[in-house]
Amino acid sequence: MLSSALRREKSERATDHATSGVRLPRLWVLVGPEHDPAVAGALAAAGVRGFQVRDKDGGDAAVLAHARRVIAAVRPHGASVVVDDRLDVALAAGADGVHVGADDLPVADVRRLAPHLLVGATCRGPADVRAAREAGADYAGVGPVRTSRSKPGLPAPLGVEAIAACARAEAAAPAPLPLVAIGGVDAGTALRCRAAGAHGVAVIGALWDPPDPLVAAQELLTAVR
Repeated sequence: MLSSALRREKSERATDHATSGVRLPRLWVLVGPEHDPAVAGALAAAGVRGFQVRDKDGGDAAVLAHARRVIAAVRPHGASVVVDDRLDVALAAGADGVHVGADDLPVADVRRLAPHLLVGATCRGPADVRAAREAGADYAGVGPVRTSRSKPGLPAPLGVEAIAACARAEAAAPAPLPLVAIGGVDAGTALRCRAAGAHGVAVIGALWDPPDPLVAAQELLTAVR
């Protein structure tokens, strides 16, 4: 079994050669239409390098406008933005990437249509991660790690053990797919996920629920170093 340090070293090498050329952030912050893009900009200025635009219910124009506001707020600080589910919006907004789930366009088709974009795929276990890697994804969003209130209809929590299992399975691949742990992740869980082999984490409640998102961001950035 590879040590945690060796798994991380291989993950670093893999993210240096992502198809999009975007350096994969350690911390992703999900930004919904209820969140203030100006706060996202302040988070980017404070060192957060990844943002994921999520709007499950908005119409095309609303989601596109939301994505453009987030991009305008964070990109001047060197942050990257992916759009949840919507390849069309990602392309129209000029985002850096798109994150797709099981009910969205298949990873292989996204890669064919947008070879320049960072492509993430929602995964539940090692078989999903392997399939995402073979289809051309740049990273796997693995979860939910813990119970999450941000998205209805999620399966039961997989636990940090699922991150470790995916990392062990990927360790044998020539270029292991980086894992981003998601679902109920706080700073403490982020630290455990990194130790289990995750490249990084994606959060929503752990950052937007506290009274001071900037303080929460610093705790999370420290955890994922």
